Amino acid sequence: MKQLFLCITLLSLNSIFSQNTSQKDSVNTNPNYDKALAEKLGADDYGMKSYFFVILKTGKNTTTDKELIAKSFKGHMDNMSKMLADKKLVVAGPMGKNDLSYRGIFILSNVKTIEEAKELLQTDLAIKNGLLDFEIFNWYGSAALPEYLPFSDKIWKVNP
Repeated sequence: MKQLFLCITLLSLNSIFSQNTSQKDSVNTNPNYDKALAEKLGADDYGMKSYFFVILKTGKNTTTDKELIAKSFKGHMDNMSKMLADKKLVVAGPMGKNDLSYRGIFILSNVKTIEEAKELLQTDLAIKNGLLDFEIFNWYGSAALPEYLPFSDKIWKVNP
């Protein structure tokens, strides 16, 4: 009789615990979750992923050679286009005038290591020629960040 009572008690507790767990899971589960999209974007369970956040700053080369400067920054723009096409760059933009000599930012995606990020940045002619330098940080952000890119090409009127 004691064994029967114990068995019924254990089954009841298991049922209650299972019910509480499924209620907890339903509270923490996103009804809009798109598994295929999350996998495509490399999202973790929180919808996030690791990136490299790059601050571009003024380099040590203080040349006034207008041809070198023009060629370097054309190469800089071309390199950004290549990184976008290769799905390595998800955000880029200049910064306003500041006391820290910060010039702009990149957020790099689908780059595994900081060494790989540094190699990728060395393909930028303005960096290679010392007109720009950089600082790199690990950054944890929304895996959906690259999803804005298809729309960004539809909202500019004048090519920068």
